[in-house]
Amino acid sequence: MEEAFKEANKAYNEDEVPIGAVIVIDNKIVSRGHNNREKSQNAIKHGEIIAIEKACKKFKSWRLENATLYVTLEPCPMCAGAIANARISKVVYGCKEKSSGDNLCEKILTSQRLNHKVEMVYDESMSEDISNLLANFFKNKRKNT
Repeated sequence: MEEAFKEANKAYNEDEVPIGAVIVIDNKIVSRGHNNREKSQNAIKHGEIIAIEKACKKFKSWRLENATLYVTLEPCPMCAGAIANARISKVVYGCKEKSSGDNLCEKILTSQRLNHKVEMVYDESMSEDISNLLANFFKNKRKNT
């Protein structure tokens, strides 16, 4: 999670929503990503998507079956769909999305409609740091508007 948090800080420093992700296979980081929507002007450039793209390119496969994705914030529905489609085995997230009371991400990743299920793990070890980074980012955004 510390490495994902480093990616989130990179996004913060680039004036992007500070969310970072890393993909791990066999205890090694194989790819990294952080939000890049503003710079790229591309709606799908979330940290998770970027990390998935890099890992798929590295392994020349869209299947990441033995991978664990570490991400600072609970994935959005778009990223949950990409995670399921990439066949990622496990998602470890460090902070709950404030509006996630409906467990939508988990519903997507464990849906009966999918032939692949993803294990979801909430790692609270850095949740305060992650939450503070996100809060500071949006506080600064509101101040500058």
